[in-house]
Amino acid sequence: MRGLAFSTFILCITAAVALTAQERARSRAREVGIEVGILATGPLNSITDVEGVKVGHKTVWQGDAVRTGVTVILPHGDNLFQEKVPAAIYLANAFGKLAGSTQVAELGNLETPIALTNTLSVPVAVQALIGYTLHYPGNESVRSVNAVVGETNDGWLNDIRGLHVTEADVIAAIEAAVSDPVEEGSVGAGTGTSCFGFKGGIGTSSRQLPHDFGGYTVGVLVQTNYGGILTINGAPVGRELGKFPLSQYTKGPQSEGSCMIVVATDAPLSPRNLKRLAKRAVLALGRTGSYMGNGSGDFVVAFSTAYRIPYNSELLNSPVTLVSNDNMNTLFMAVVEATEEAVYNSLLKATSVTGRDGHTMEAIPVEQVIDICGRYNVLNLQQRLPGIRSTRLK
Repeated sequence: MRGLAFSTFILCITAAVALTAQERARSRAREVGIEVGILATGPLNSITDVEGVKVGHKTVWQGDAVRTGVTVILPHGDNLFQEKVPAAIYLANAFGKLAGSTQVAELGNLETPIALTNTLSVPVAVQALIGYTLHYPGNESVRSVNAVVGETNDGWLNDIRGLHVTEADVIAAIEAAVSDPVEEGSVGAGTGTSCFGFKGGIGTSSRQLPHDFGGYTVGVLVQTNYGGILTINGAPVGRELGKFPLSQYTKGPQSEGSCMIVVATDAPLSPRNLKRLAKRAVLALGRTGSYMGNGSGDFVVAFSTAYRIPYNSELLNSPVTLVSNDNMNTLFMAVVEATEEAVYNSLLKATSVTGRDGHTMEAIPVEQVIDICGRYNVLNLQQRLPGIRSTRLK
């Protein structure tokens, strides 16, 4: 009996260790010491740190070949058509389908939730957002809706030609939207995506500006599906793992693909400065190792929750005090840091997925990533900031 009890004890310890290792394997970047930049994160380190912003997912996983879904971002929980928010679009490499982008660029506002999905499901997502808006109480007389839908192509893992995403899936994602921590990795619109030769997905992060610089929050959500040579805090992780273009060990999509980036902030910005903010988000893709291949559709949608633009108003724009050009620098820094970390979170939280025709994208090996980052001395960088961080950066 004593031997049996001891054996049972050992099995329990072994199971606990295995579970701990599994949980760590799918940790976020900061949980394993990968700290990007110098600014503090928000409480959730998520786009939902921007007050009022909600995110919802609907994962569409069927049989052996359907690996796709929808992710939606709501700037606020009220009637978005009647209470629009200022917005802007930036096209870094426009090999993609960002529905609704031209009107946002022209008018500088957003009037529907932002939906992300796969390339061939953009039309059905547009139709769903139109229906959602038309049926929203208070919109009975609406005759025109500018639905905003972005995409990446998940056709390596997903039976994309099957058109499996439905309007009901988009509505389900909207109904599931909350201001809580955002689920990341192989979920929603990130279910079938690939990034740097590994499983990509949904990732998010945020930054809070010091009080002396306005105390604003910048949050970012990414749908990663692109290639290049993965770099983490300057460490050549992709090279060390043998996952890079021209490598004989690289299988599956690597150099092509896309990245959708959604930026939210509570800083009162004009659409012009929101576009300037959106431009800077793309710098983070370069820091992660992207060279924006020919087939990479890299788009940024940025919006502010600081003020609303009423649909029925005699004023051209609601009067509001805006952040000046000279005070944009810290916001630029914040969006680059948050976007870079969101990409890392999308990789680290993603799980391995097998889909269409038996294609498999393996999750990035987190323990090896930690080892590489340790050897290049790029872990726990926040601890090495000079001075007292609590007074310098908060």
